[in-house]
Amino acid sequence: MLPAVSNIKRNTIAALLALAVALPAAPALAWGQREQDVLKGAAGVILLQGIIRETKPNKKHYEPRYEPRYEPRYEQPRYQQYQPRYEPRYEPQRVSVYSTAAARAFNNYSSSERRLIQRRLSAYGYYRGGIDGSFGPGTYNAVVAYADAQGQTRQLASTNSAYGVYDGLIY
Repeated sequence: MLPAVSNIKRNTIAALLALAVALPAAPALAWGQREQDVLKGAAGVILLQGIIRETKPNKKHYEPRYEPRYEPRYEQPRYQQYQPRYEPRYEPQRVSVYSTAAARAFNNYSSSERRLIQRRLSAYGYYRGGIDGSFGPGTYNAVVAYADAQGQTRQLASTNSAYGVYDGLIY
């Protein structure tokens, strides 16, 4: 669009706006406030439409963009050695210290006898926990260490033979 033509359009819009504001004011003095507001609103809408049309970009002025076409290419397949996603691990099942034969035998003693066993293990230097008479990891480790030092490790495998280890501590 030529610059002179856009100046003419702009001046024409400005003149029409001035006319739209000034003309309704003279006869509108006899009208009420509502009629005047309706006329002002209509003039504002016409003005805004002209501004919007003037500022909208004209699509004809845009340059077409070059977009490269997708051309499929053949690529040689790459073969890889099959590797499993995980390696199976064969770990021995872990048994809770509370379900061992040593725990079952320990819990069959009275509360005072259990505290006595813990006191003796503590006196021999195997147990470092509180003397509370309850079986836990500290008591289990102390009993296993004591039995190993006495050469009685195999006796902790069954409940009946574990009584022998505990009786050795009590009596």
